[in-house]
Amino acid sequence: MTDLTAFKRRTVLRGIAAALCAPALVRAQAPFPSRPVRIVLPQPPGGAADRLARMLADRLEARWKQPVVLDNKPGGGVVVGTLATVRAPADGHTIGLLGSSLSINAVQRTDLPYQVKDLQPLARVGYYTMALVAPASFPANDVKGLIALAKAQPANHFSFGSNGIGTSAQLGGDLLNHMAGIQLQHVPYNGAAKMYTDMIGGQVPLGFSVVSSAESFIKSGQMKVLGVTSAQRSPLYPQWPTIAETLPGYESVNWAGFCAPAGLPRELVQRLSDDIVAVLRAPEMARTLADMGIEVAPLGVDDFQAFIQSEIRRFAAVTRPLVPAKN
Repeated sequence: MTDLTAFKRRTVLRGIAAALCAPALVRAQAPFPSRPVRIVLPQPPGGAADRLARMLADRLEARWKQPVVLDNKPGGGVVVGTLATVRAPADGHTIGLLGSSLSINAVQRTDLPYQVKDLQPLARVGYYTMALVAPASFPANDVKGLIALAKAQPANHFSFGSNGIGTSAQLGGDLLNHMAGIQLQHVPYNGAAKMYTDMIGGQVPLGFSVVSSAESFIKSGQMKVLGVTSAQRSPLYPQWPTIAETLPGYESVNWAGFCAPAGLPRELVQRLSDDIVAVLRAPEMARTLADMGIEVAPLGVDDFQAFIQSEIRRFAAVTRPLVPAKN
């Protein structure tokens, strides 16, 4: 075989190899997103998380030039929606807007069909302002008065509602019981709307709630705030005292952040995170979210992942695993 013939042969073989690799290269270099993106929300429509998800979906849709659709999947103490995120294809086109329940369930639940490591943290959004609320007719106007009332009655005389088992609202009540030496009975709801109806109707005297979802009832005078659950007074609602002002060290926060199924390429993880954080840092965003009762506090991939682990350790210090009921 002459040198020229060998050269031609190598050239042809390289051409064939390049042709075979071309589709893979095109796929690898395809722009993201290449089709509509789905945001899974483990909460029902109408609440604070739903409003946040829809607002962020609109902003991301404008940035990505692709439809961003919201998929509400409530149930199971947010397990249904979280599992839907875990089981989605790891291609970036399905992400979940999750929250404190991810860390709480990791401590409390021994029956989860997934583990935290099955999710890839992308970016934290910030914090919902959460408060202990009561109907206007409730005889106590603050946490100190509530504790005095509860201690004067048998255990479980008073109850508190939450938006579900394994939520920061439930943890807020458990922590209040633990630190105040009282026993309020937990009544879980699948979302907050029915809880508000029962509170105003006199069926449940107390509830832990995201303030923005209860704000219309508070402004109308049907409900009142006994205390907010953050360690410091909320900059959005500085007129309301914290529970910690009565019980030093009390804190139960409700964060929100985006996660994806584990297994995304690092470049795509970083792209999603950067885009979400860029949307959150837009000049008007802090005011927009403040109007929704949310404090913007974005974190990128690595910091958000470390934050979730720190939350798991913190919750483990104040709660314990729940024994699942036997069939």
